[in-house]
Amino acid sequence: MLSRVAERLYWIGRYLERAENTARLVGVYDNLLYDLPKGLINISWYNLIDLNSCGDAFAKRYQVQSERNVVKFLLVDTDNLNSLPSAVRAVRENLRTSRDVVPPEAWEQINELHIFCREHIGDGLSRNRRHAFLTHIIERCQGINGLMVGTLSRDEAWHFLKLGCNVERADMTTRLLDAGAAVLENSEVFETSNPAQVIWGNVLRSQGAYMSYRRTVKATVKGSDVARFLLDDEAFPRSVAYCRAQIDRASNNLSQVSGRKHRMHTELPHYIIEQEGDLGKDFRGFLNQLQLAIGEVHNVICENWFSRGQHSRQQQTQG
Repeated sequence: MLSRVAERLYWIGRYLERAENTARLVGVYDNLLYDLPKGLINISWYNLIDLNSCGDAFAKRYQVQSERNVVKFLLVDTDNLNSLPSAVRAVRENLRTSRDVVPPEAWEQINELHIFCREHIGDGLSRNRRHAFLTHIIERCQGINGLMVGTLSRDEAWHFLKLGCNVERADMTTRLLDAGAAVLENSEVFETSNPAQVIWGNVLRSQGAYMSYRRTVKATVKGSDVARFLLDDEAFPRSVAYCRAQIDRASNNLSQVSGRKHRMHTELPHYIIEQEGDLGKDFRGFLNQLQLAIGEVHNVICENWFSRGQHSRQQQTQG
């Protein structure tokens, strides 16, 4: 397989996952607006900008750190390379030039998603229509992923797609955990409600992990358990541990089929979580270190398989 084709497939996996998880990330905060006690807990939407490392880009376009501006920046602004429409557009462009190695239905589905984003671009700004818009985006992305899973041969194309998907998924799982921890820093436990349980419950639901968590942990939702589950559970497909295993598997398969020497190193930092108090600033600092380590995995992938490794690193705007 040509290096440039492999690179496009890798970025198809990354950008498709980024589009889905941007919708999931905004959905966490959107749901918390309705679930947490109104007026008693301050939800700073600007946290989402910090979590995506987009502070400088946001400041160039907006002066006010309001909900509307943050949502517009993430769901509407095509000049933001990390926005949802930018990710969908990147998937479409990379797939357009790789149509000979992916199912033809994938091209049709990404075009439908691109058209939907363009025609419903304003729905994300409306609180009344935002949930339906985000849900549709997630379902469309899952449909394309499902098509790939069900019809693509487990060859080099598949392994490069899985590399991109799992690198992005691991990174975004850490950001969703960070989103919950950030809201929790501004919350208190009231006599009539437990914001921590609501916050972590929404983090689980945003990952489609609620029932898997309950079946695995067999306990009520607790922040320390949620963090351990999404970081360390080796059976849940969106956990960091599972993604790491899939990255190793794909890279090992690629080294065998291509005959190229590789030096994958996916040792990621680990954080011991024993109780709720372990989810404070130190935990958020650990998540930042974990994101940097995942970024280094991306760099190694570029150096191993893409002849334009430096160009590939420049595509990575998030981190």
